[in-house]
Parts: sequence; C-alpha cells; structure tokens
Amino acid sequence: MSTHGSSQMELEALRSIYEGDECFKELGPTVFQYRVGDIGELKAFLIEISWPETYPETAPNISMNAFFNNQISQALKQDIIDKLQEQVEANLGTSMTYTLFEYAKDNKEELMEKHQPFSNTITLIGSDGTVEATNANQPNKKKEKKEQLTKAQKRKLADKTDHKGELPRGWNWVDVIKHLSKTGSTEDD
Repeated sequence: MSTHGSSQMELEALRSIYEGDECFKELGPTVFQYRVGDIGELKAFLIEISWPETYPETAPNISMNAFFNNQISQALKQDIIDKLQEQVEANLGTSMTYTLFEYAKDNKEELMEKHQPFSNTITLIGSDGTVEATNANQPNKKKEKKEQLTKAQKRKLADKTDHKGELPRGWNWVDVIKHLSKTGSTEDD
C-alpha cells in the first residue's frame, strides 16, 4: 500500500464522509472535486484539490479551472483560492481536504459575493476579457449606420470625381484614403 499512510487514511475518510454526496467527485486517489451549491445556481462553484506526493506536509494544489466555473471571473477565482490558501496554511501538516471543502461550503455566500454572471456584463465575454462583445448588444443599429455612411461616402467621392470615376488633377488619393479611414469605413472595394 501507499507509503503515505496519512493521505491513504484521509482518502478513506473522505470517501466515507462524502459517500452518496453527488457534489463530491474523486477524480483519482489524489485528486478531488467538490461542487459548492447546486448546478444552475448563480453562486455555485467547483473547487479541485490535488495532493502532491508529500501532502499533507506540503500544501495541496487548489484549482478552479474546471469548466463548471467558466462563468466566474479570473479575479474572483483567484480571490477564492487565496482565501482557501489561508486555510491551508492554518492546517498544514494535517488532513485538510475535508476542512477546505467545508470552509468553501460554509462561506459560499461570502466567497461569491462579488460574482457577476457574465450575462449581465457582456463586456466580460472574450476569453481575454476584452470588450469585443459589446456590439452584440445592438448589431442592427451599428450595421445600418455603417452602410449609410458608406453610401454617403461613395456619393461624396462621386462628387469629387465628377462622376466619371476620374479624379480631378491635383486631387490626392492619399487624402481620399485618409478621409475615408477617418470617417470609419473599412471597405476595400
């Protein structure tokens, strides 16, 4: 059997404590997940704890990278992990996985207090947190405006080119292009 007697004992304890608890998942003899809250619940989150070889003398690894947490901002995940790390330091050298899961359960409201689901803050969509998705709000308005602009620009251009498509002498293409890009058209005809 494993030389890590204490973690073997903890593993058996965890299995019996959480037997029949569908929130608890044993992904392997040293990797455990616990879902705090119900599926579909706004403030639910999932923590994953894995034990290094020298656990519990060494701190376990705490992760919130599970797909289940994809509605939670990176900053908030870090926040929750930091709070769990404080518990780890207080319990180093003892079997602490149960303590950590229970801490997360007992403090769920406080830990998730700052949670803003992404559906309210469309800006947070892009994987890198950029504002790329804001125009998902009103695609129609944006599009119409752009087309109107482009037609107006084409008309302006036509006036300048006396409708034959020839630019009067001395008219500088670079200025036309600059002018176009200033007004926001990105059409390459």
